[in-house]
Amino acid sequence: MKNLLFILITIALITSGCLSDRELITDEPTGNISIIPREVLFGNPDKITARLSPDGAQISYLAPVDGVLNVWVGSVDDPDTAKPVTNDTDRGIRIYLWAYTSQHIIYLQDQAGDENWRVYSVNLKNGETIDLTPIEGVQARIQGVSPKFPEDILIALNDRVPELHDIFRVNITTGEKSLIQKNEEFISFLTDDNLNIRQAARMTPDGGMEVLIPTEDENWKLFARIEMEDILTTSPIGFDKNGTILYLVDSRDRNTAAMYALDLKTNEQTLIAQDPLADVSDLMIHPTQKNIQAVAFTYERKQWQIIDQSIADDLDYLKTVADGDVEVVDRTLDDKYWMVAYLMDDGPLKYYRYDRQAQKAEFLFTNRKDLEGLALAKMHPAVIKSRDGLDLVSYYTLPLGIDADGDDHPDQPLPMVLYVHGGPWGRDNWGYESVHQWLANRGYAVLSVNFRGSTGFGKALTNAGNLEWGARMHDDLIDAVDWAIKKEIADPDRMAIMGGSYGGYATLVGMTITPEKFACGVDIVGPSNLTTLLETIPPYWQPQIELFATRVGDHRTEEGRALLINRSPLTYVDQIQKPLLIGQGANDPRVKQAESDQIVQAMQEKNISVTYVLYPDEGHGFARPENRLSFFAVSEAFLSRCLGGRYEPIGDDFEGSSITVPAGAREVPGLEEEVSK
Repeated sequence: MKNLLFILITIALITSGCLSDRELITDEPTGNISIIPREVLFGNPDKITARLSPDGAQISYLAPVDGVLNVWVGSVDDPDTAKPVTNDTDRGIRIYLWAYTSQHIIYLQDQAGDENWRVYSVNLKNGETIDLTPIEGVQARIQGVSPKFPEDILIALNDRVPELHDIFRVNITTGEKSLIQKNEEFISFLTDDNLNIRQAARMTPDGGMEVLIPTEDENWKLFARIEMEDILTTSPIGFDKNGTILYLVDSRDRNTAAMYALDLKTNEQTLIAQDPLADVSDLMIHPTQKNIQAVAFTYERKQWQIIDQSIADDLDYLKTVADGDVEVVDRTLDDKYWMVAYLMDDGPLKYYRYDRQAQKAEFLFTNRKDLEGLALAKMHPAVIKSRDGLDLVSYYTLPLGIDADGDDHPDQPLPMVLYVHGGPWGRDNWGYESVHQWLANRGYAVLSVNFRGSTGFGKALTNAGNLEWGARMHDDLIDAVDWAIKKEIADPDRMAIMGGSYGGYATLVGMTITPEKFACGVDIVGPSNLTTLLETIPPYWQPQIELFATRVGDHRTEEGRALLINRSPLTYVDQIQKPLLIGQGANDPRVKQAESDQIVQAMQEKNISVTYVLYPDEGHGFARPENRLSFFAVSEAFLSRCLGGRYEPIGDDFEGSSITVPAGAREVPGLEEEVSK
């Protein structure tokens, strides 16, 4: 349901595919293109996540205060008057929303990446901040908000049972809360504008899902069953204004997930929008009527289907305002004003405030001013065939100045980084991507692949990844690499693999199962042992264990454990031939530190060199900009030594970072000197 994761080398390693010291910094193939500082690409944005208050009088956004992202609020007529209304001094705030009072900001924050989120309310009139969920070691989720009850929100808390979230109604002014639903078995709930629980979902032993509705005697009855093959592509979305129409994304009896409306009185289901190649990827919903006005599908690029013609002229006009894909990111309650963002692949995000009555869009700001006017690279979509005939929508980026004839191919094969997305039940998209821009600027081709198991392209592609971790899912990545070599985009002798979470796992698979393919690898918070990964998932993921069992492997059975061992990079650690960089957050609740510790230890026991970067104040990925900068500085020097691209010296990029290097500091140029300061 909707409510429903980088780079060792000494002269002794030159023979394993890395380059000599004199090749560390090269002027080719990027020619006279200036190096873009890492701070510009990976530091804090200037302003991001711009929103309008429900009454339209105020504007908000995230912006740094002393280097830490906080929420700023100001008059919509003079955004320059905005001031910070939160006071985070550590990790920065990334998730926030307006309460329907238009006088409160609600935000979430965890501690050191542990994902035990707390929910906070900021009163804009008196500046008071209230911790609405002041319980240690408990994860809070925002379940629902409603304009009908502006001072109340629904919060899900696992304070009673770590595996299950109960639902509470919480007053954002006083912090008072009352239990409205004790949870004994459900993975999620669906609520309406009356803050009533209308549906609940639970997993079935075969990896499917049952959707239930409450009865008058406080029990539950079956509403719908979703088979295992459909649960990642089918989910109820919400209700119309009257609560009698249920909107749902549904892939049952079809491949791609389409948009439907179900009349709860007649049980008649009506198709609203569909696409033969892609699943529903986005919606525009009226802020008060709650009817669906437009539906987006994303194959190579996002395409909107307009359902409600009352917004057709608005979208036609907005397409003329600026380059890039139009994204309506917020709307006032009276729908007179929209916050609009323009997404580009070679420039920063542009924010506009759009007056619907005047049909005029006013430019506000970009998210990264330092990117304005810089020479940035384009992202090229490509559909690559897997060896068994699947269409893999992929995206590649090339350095500037290497395509003399303008055919979107380099004049000669380049060193390439295969950058693998996490999930794996997610996808890569077209648009500005800081890692792509960074690597292209340093002289590398970059390729990202929506391999089988990815979502967004129909359930057949997603389900083709079932029980194929480290097998056919990896074959797809190798097929994409071979495509890039055949197209003379990539130099087969200078190929790296890099990614986070599942992408980190894919990196470890690449370095162990196909070690001849890659000159080096960068693993960020990737699991090395699938058995221990599943044995240590967070308790609140336990209700979804059948999803992992049917799609990754079942660690509870002898047969399943054999499969998981066979697909674990740790099993093949002795096959690692090339340099490996590992980055890990010590507080990661999903991929525990032990996943990195154990493969590093195994490599050391076999005298295989490895560089291990560990952050004591991070979780599943690196949220603090100081830590991001330090890791990318290490990665950049690492890749340069392996592939021959140019790099910006580490410089001050360790300042303020918690970086530690338990192993292999001397393998990366400049790293040992920096960590010993």
